[in-house]
Amino acid sequence: MSTPFYVSPQQAMADRAEYARKGIARGRSVVVLQYTDGILFVAENPSRALHKVSEIYDRIAFAAVGKYNEFENLRIGGVRYADLRGYTYHREDVTARGLANVYAQTLGTIFSSAAEKPYEVELIVAEVGSAPEEDQIYRLPHDGSIVDEHGAVAVGGNSDQIGSYLDQRHRDDMTLAEALGLAVESLSRDNNGGERQLTAEQLEVAVLDRTRPQQRKFRRVLGRQLTRLLSPEGTPEGTEPSETEPEE
Repeated sequence: MSTPFYVSPQQAMADRAEYARKGIARGRSVVVLQYTDGILFVAENPSRALHKVSEIYDRIAFAAVGKYNEFENLRIGGVRYADLRGYTYHREDVTARGLANVYAQTLGTIFSSAAEKPYEVELIVAEVGSAPEEDQIYRLPHDGSIVDEHGAVAVGGNSDQIGSYLDQRHRDDMTLAEALGLAVESLSRDNNGGERQLTAEQLEVAVLDRTRPQQRKFRRVLGRQLTRLLSPEGTPEGTEPSETEPEE
């Protein structure tokens, strides 16, 4: 009788983590930055139908990299959780921290289960506050751990290099045009230190804008507005482009 093949629990977990990391690294990066009036999301994503950045609830948004079908299931689950909690209790009881805890439990359970492969996803859950110091950004790797971030964070692709670039140049008092310019500069850098040219058609951009008078703070930045913000002059002081996409 042959002896069953044995793999130590530590080695099995290391192999699962490596599998998930490789899958995530194959995707294009997403960066999230705080700026004066809110939180900016920028993803390298030429698709106009398959979003990497989405609204979850009034002040909460979601960004993800990795396998689309896996993080889309998580997004839908997050929307259902937020709607149910807001209806059962109060809209203010729906928080990014609570949603991040739900995602952490789901990812952690899947990662530690030997019955299925780990999810090849990395998530960011962000909530805009009434003031910059009240903003919340949480990064959730594939294993379900939660990292409380501040300022700027990158996931997917060459996120380590992009994150270092952002940390050296990000300021909390940046305007939207300045933050977008920094995000695009960081995404344009490749692993060899060179730079690519990213156009508006290759980017998915959204913001949680604390200055919006309505309860829902999420809006997408599209078309002429995005082109103006990407231009060297940015948006002229005191003007607010009106072109946006309706929230989901």
